[in-house]
Amino acid sequence: MPKYLITIVENEDAYTDTDDADFGAVMQMHGDFAESVAKAGGEVLGGEALQPVPTATFLRNTRTNDVAVVDNPLPDVKEVLGGYYLVSAKDDAQALEFAKLCPAPQGYVELRPVWEFDAS
Repeated sequence: MPKYLITIVENEDAYTDTDDADFGAVMQMHGDFAESVAKAGGEVLGGEALQPVPTATFLRNTRTNDVAVVDNPLPDVKEVLGGYYLVSAKDDAQALEFAKLCPAPQGYVELRPVWEFDAS
């Protein structure tokens, strides 16, 4: 089955004052998402939540002699990559249905097919 990446882009500041009950509700949404994908015949192949932006390291000009660590290149951006799921689906239409179920209450998700290359 084809693979798709669902990225979760949200305003991480919205989670700074989240209490345990609110956090638990969001985590339940993620559990429900994985269950829904499986029930529909797809599979969650992987996924992770990312640490907040202040923990990130940004590099420019990688694989050159000018590689450099830089400050956040987009300091005014409010919505950032917060996590992802790698899923398999029978086709683009099913992947779109999965993306519609992916929790992102403080932002949006992006769905992209994975480009699979021939290993030979």
